[in-house]
Parts: sequence; structure tokens; C-alpha cells
Amino acid sequence: MFYRQYFEEYEIGYTRTSFGRTITESDIVTHAGQTGDFYPHHMDAEWCKTQPFGQRMAHGTLIFSVAVGMTAGVINPEAMSYGYDRLRFIKPVYIGDTITTTATITEKRPHAKRSDVGIVVEQLQVCNQHQQVVLACEHLYLVHCRP
Repeated sequence: MFYRQYFEEYEIGYTRTSFGRTITESDIVTHAGQTGDFYPHHMDAEWCKTQPFGQRMAHGTLIFSVAVGMTAGVINPEAMSYGYDRLRFIKPVYIGDTITTTATITEKRPHAKRSDVGIVVEQLQVCNQHQQVVLACEHLYLVHCRP
């Protein structure tokens, strides 16, 4: 789905929330294979039983990737991702946890070097099924100004 929106049309405080997505063992194993991150926190169930957290946890980068993907249902041809700031893995996500992503526009500012675009900052907050925040970051969009 496409939705054309220019920089001037973004509203501070606008919020959207994704549907839930349950993290599976397959997600973790696939992500480990794609990234080469076979750290025991993610892969070794027996070792994890000896640790305070007691079970395997998802990679923070997996949760980040899934959470961002969950917000990507609508494509704005006037905007593109400019990057992410202040990324934090706040709580672990375990196999069987269901996450949702809430995105809130928190800031708009002109681009320092270009007059044809602005920067829109969207705060992403990822919560588990207990409404605990597990990940937070700022997503920066580069958005064309109205011609």
C-alpha cells in the first residue's frame, strides 16, 4: 500500500501500533545462521538453565529487525529511512514471547544541508505480551518537502 505524505504533513504525536508477532525458536536459529551470532545466550538451552535468566533469549538485533519490519506496512514514496538513534535492548525476549511495536512521531526538523527534505523522528517502542518495554529506539526518516 502506498500513502504519499510530505514533511509538512507529519504531525507530532501521531501514533500507530502493529499487530503482535510471536518469536519462535526458528526465528532465533535462522537469525544466528544469517549473522553468525551463535552466542550461548541464544543457542545453548542447557547453559542458559545455569544462568539467572534461565532460558534462551532472542538476539537484540533479531527483535530490532522484526519490530522495524512490523511497522513497514505502508510505503511513503516521499520518505526513506535515514537511520536509527538511541537503540536500547531493555529486556530480553524469549521463545514464545509476542511483541508489538508502537511508533510515535516525536520531532520534525529541517535538514541541516538540504532545503528539499526534512527529518521526521519516530520513537519506536517494542513491548512483550506483558506490556513491558523490551526495545526502544528513534527512527529517522528523510522526507521530501512539498514541492
